[in-house]
Amino acid sequence: MEMRRIYTLVLATLFASLLTPFAYGQGVSTELRDELMRQFEASSRKLVLLSEAIPDEVYSWSPGEGVMTVARVYAHIAKYNYDYLVNNLDLSPPKGIDVKNMEELTDKGDVREALLASIEFVRENAATLSEDRLLKATQLYGRDVPGWAVLVQLVAHMNEHVGQSVSYARMNGVVPPWSRPASM
Repeated sequence: MEMRRIYTLVLATLFASLLTPFAYGQGVSTELRDELMRQFEASSRKLVLLSEAIPDEVYSWSPGEGVMTVARVYAHIAKYNYDYLVNNLDLSPPKGIDVKNMEELTDKGDVREALLASIEFVRENAATLSEDRLLKATQLYGRDVPGWAVLVQLVAHMNEHVGQSVSYARMNGVVPPWSRPASM
């Protein structure tokens, strides 16, 4: 099955599970937020494990000219973990974090620190969003959407780059830790 069909199938399944409350007349609730946070946690776990497994010297590797390096991919994820909540859900930005220049980080330690801090920022802030905030209209890429759609985008964005990171790792001989046989 081609990758585009697999990606479409995965997204359709995710959205169907997210829309289940509507089908039963429950409306959008904190249950939706909590399910999105479970998806976020699963993806975050993979990113953290893979970012650690990739050797320091591979962080400067890119599959081609003009394509993000390993470091840039992880820093990009970190940047958008902040940006979606701050710019689209009006949450307060963290003090002392340079989100604007985050994608310029290149050192593995700095990149991982930024990624881990951004994950914690999402955990602490998204998990507290009220049902009113989840329903409140906001802008996302020029469209009016309910707040919960921002969380869907955050998870979809992260998952897109989990796949990219897995490809980068495998191209460099790194097997994702969660897919290694138990005997390894």
